[in-house]
Amino acid sequence: MARPVRFNVNPKDFTDRGINQVELPDGHMGEGFFATSFDKVVGLARKNSIWPLPFATSCCGIEFMATMGSHYDLARFGSERVGFSPRQCDLLMVMGTIAKKMGPVVRQVYLQMAEPRWVMAVGACASSGGIFDTYSVLQGIDQVVPVDVYVPGCPPRPEAIIDGVLKIQDLIHNESLRRRHSNQYKNLLETYGIQ
Repeated sequence: MARPVRFNVNPKDFTDRGINQVELPDGHMGEGFFATSFDKVVGLARKNSIWPLPFATSCCGIEFMATMGSHYDLARFGSERVGFSPRQCDLLMVMGTIAKKMGPVVRQVYLQMAEPRWVMAVGACASSGGIFDTYSVLQGIDQVVPVDVYVPGCPPRPEAIIDGVLKIQDLIHNESLRRRHSNQYKNLLETYGIQ
């Protein structure tokens, strides 16, 4: 007597499961070759190999821990290697309440990171001071370092943090290699007293 088959009765087509694949940059494709601009290739490589540096001071850091866990798995977006050395990381993720005494520390960590570097303010406290409208709390880290992406929430859900990382990836992918040497970018850093 044959045992009834329970698995793979209706085999699924894996090409239509919504699995994200890296999209090719704009370019020319032919038989055995693909040509594109150097900016696009570098942007694609940088986008999929972000090394975040978490600067967590309170409850947003706990949500980030959940984001790095197996349920949400931030590693699937190319952010597997979380580092705590600013010289090796390129994404500063500031999470939680930043006291005014911590402002110079955040700035020093930012300055120790190599170019190109990006900053993400996670949560209401890092973005705007949150509920702590007091003399001792920095009312947004954009007062000490330039911020690329703001993630709202108090604390933000792991899905919001993932959305922020995806926004950073889009920014990195579409950024020109010449942007960091432009007068506009240099003027932005000068407003923060950074040369």
